[in-house]
Amino acid sequence: MASSSALIALLVVLGCATAASAATFTVGDSQGWTVGPNYATWASGKTFSAGDTLVFNYGSQAHTVTEVTKNEYDACSSTANGENSGTTTKTLTAGDHYYICTIGTHCANGMKLAITAADSSSSTPPAAPAPPGASTPPTAPSSPTPSSAPARLHAGPVLAVAAGVLVKLALF
Repeated sequence: MASSSALIALLVVLGCATAASAATFTVGDSQGWTVGPNYATWASGKTFSAGDTLVFNYGSQAHTVTEVTKNEYDACSSTANGENSGTTTKTLTAGDHYYICTIGTHCANGMKLAITAADSSSSTPPAAPAPPGASTPPTAPSSPTPSSAPARLHAGPVLAVAAGVLVKLALF
């Protein structure tokens, strides 16, 4: 009986730890995805990891969220139409990600976002991609403040403690 209870508890702990290790970021915070905000500034104080989610909120049909290559990002040009439903969610993989709005001159007017997501098993935050035309190397982002970034738990220590407790429960 104790071993089946321990197994259930382990599954619950693993599920919670996995969910807690990913963060959700609303692009542009309360302003959302629109012309006007400086998305490089918005992203600069945040640390992104694989498994994190970006939520783009915008007026339906008024904007698009199009993931593009670095060259397309720099040129503000893409043959893809992107998503335009009003809310777009993107789950990050490790590496560089570039997003633009393909409506009119929105991208040229700053409606573009470049971020780098670290491998979720990495403990070193990545540097943000260099803005186009930057002549100085990028610096590591400053530590996020509680109001500007969601809390992120590291699942490793939590799982180790939980596994130790479960082993003791299973033995008794």
